[in-house]
This record gives sequence, structure tokens and C-alpha cells, in this order.
Amino acid sequence: MERPISPPPKRRKLSRSDAKHGETDDPNLLTIYSWNVNGIQPLIQQSITSFFSPQGSDQKGNDTSLRGFLRRHGWPTFLYLQEVKISPNDLASIRALEKAVRRDKKTGDIEPDYVAHVNLPSDKFNARGYGRKLYGVCSIIRQDFADRWVEQVRPVDWDLEGRFLVTELKAASNNQRLALINAYMVNGTDNPYKDAESGKVTGTRHDRKLEVHKLLAAECRKLETNGFAVILAGDINVAAAPIDGFPNLRTFPPQHCVNRADFKRRFLEGETSSSSSSRLSEQASEKQSGATQQDSNSTEPSGLGMVDTFRHLHPDTSGYTYYPRGRSFF
Repeated sequence: MERPISPPPKRRKLSRSDAKHGETDDPNLLTIYSWNVNGIQPLIQQSITSFFSPQGSDQKGNDTSLRGFLRRHGWPTFLYLQEVKISPNDLASIRALEKAVRRDKKTGDIEPDYVAHVNLPSDKFNARGYGRKLYGVCSIIRQDFADRWVEQVRPVDWDLEGRFLVTELKAASNNQRLALINAYMVNGTDNPYKDAESGKVTGTRHDRKLEVHKLLAAECRKLETNGFAVILAGDINVAAAPIDGFPNLRTFPPQHCVNRADFKRRFLEGETSSSSSSRLSEQASEKQSGATQQDSNSTEPSGLGMVDTFRHLHPDTSGYTYYPRGRSFF
């Protein structure tokens, strides 16, 4: 089996790095952090060492909790988590997560409060392993911002794997509205994908990945039609260009080339899909992948023309954003 689903994490706390992070005190600055946590349990469990800390000692410098993360990053507006890996029946862990981001009553109003929204898998055919501790996203929003600006936080009706949460904001003074999507995109594999209602095999996870691209693009387009500007954040599971891959782009099996081309066509390009699809298929062929792109007619909507913000700001920066749990990174 190619790239199997990662299991729930071991029950251990994470160490933190000594990296300095800037404060975000500007009330007009909206800040978003996204983090694939590969299991939320280590971040919501109370460390055993906390029971033996000297009375009155300051543990904030070594705090590896979610509140500690938020504090070190200057109390961001949004923290988007992917792969929280909570069973939808595990109400205790859901409550623990909600509590983990709340302000300690002892701090009063010194620190901001947060609220957590979760979307967990309800698909009984495609999210069954590891006691259903698979996938799942969590959108953590600073309470003062949520009270003033958040209109609703919702899932999407075309996904039952707990991969998406849409936060719709109220209109600002210029009537501009903003929608933010916390996404954990599908990893394409040759494993079977089953219809979420009937359980019948309808294709592979590669096929489902392409379908999700199409459905998500339609969701973004619908939001734009309703007056929203759209921010898509999270684990996108696509490296768009060689500089984005580590150590290089995935070109085998060949379907990865097709998946990449499809994502770029739908989200990053603004041309008609027929011309961009043809060009990207040619690029895939040049890699001698043997992959074929499905023919698209010109009536299909053009790409959304979205901007890869990191690549826009750092056009020549290469790097890798996954770190093993034993390595300090946050």
C-alpha cells in the first residue's frame, strides 16, 4: 500500500524550540497559522511535570500546550489545525480540546480567550481505521475577533471525512466580506475510495482527490459569487513546483503529475481550463510519466487565479515544513 494513513500519535509531549516569534499587537492585523499536528492528544494532555512544579513558578517559557503555542506566536487571530485525529464519538477529547484553548480564569483579561470549532469524519466507509481516529480539522479563533466578525463556521456538504471548515466573516465598512477555508486535502493513492452512502467502490483515492479539487473550486467560486474574498489555508497536499518539493517533486506513480496539473489549473491559474490543461499535460509527458490528463472542454470555468502567498513573498526560498515529533520546531 502506497503511503498508508498515519496512525494516531504516541502519547508524549512535544519539546519546544527557542525561536523568537514576533508579537501581533496591531488590532487591524489578521494573522493565520496553519499546522498539521498529526494527532492532537499530545497538545491537550496535561504534562505530568505540571503536578510537581514549585508553587508560583513560571512555566510559560516551557509550555508545550496549545495556549503556549498561541502565546509564543503573539495570540494570532486564527490557528488552523489538520489531522487532529479525534474519533467523532470521543466527546471527552473534544471537550479537552475546547478547554485547552480557553483562557485560564486566573489570568483574568490579561490574555485573550479562544474558541475551537472541529469537523471530524462521519464517513463510515472511508474513515474506519485506528478506531476512527483519522483526519479531522480544527479552527481555533480568538474570541474577541469571533464575537465581532465571525458570521458562521461550517463544514461543506460534499465531504464527510472531516477535511474542511469554512469561516465566513461579516462585511467590513467597505462591504468586503472574507471567507477562510481550513483544508486538509486528500492524499492521492491507489487505495479504493467508496461511496460515502452506499459503500460501493467508485474509484481510487487519486480519483477522489481530483473530485475534491473540483468540488472545492466550485465552493470557492460560489463564495466569490456571494461577495466573499476567499483564503484557502491548511495542508494542501500538493507541491506546485519543483522548488516546493523535498527532495523533489513526486512523479511516480504518474498520477501525481495529473493531480498536480489539475490543482494548478483549477486554483492557481486564471486561464481557460482547456488551454492550461493542455499545457500541463504536455509538461507531465515531458517527464516521461506516461500520465494522461482527462480532456476538458472550454465550457468548464477558468481557474480561480489564487495566489500562493508564501511563494509570492518568498519566490526563491526552498524548505520543508514537516518535522518529526522528536525535533523542536514550535
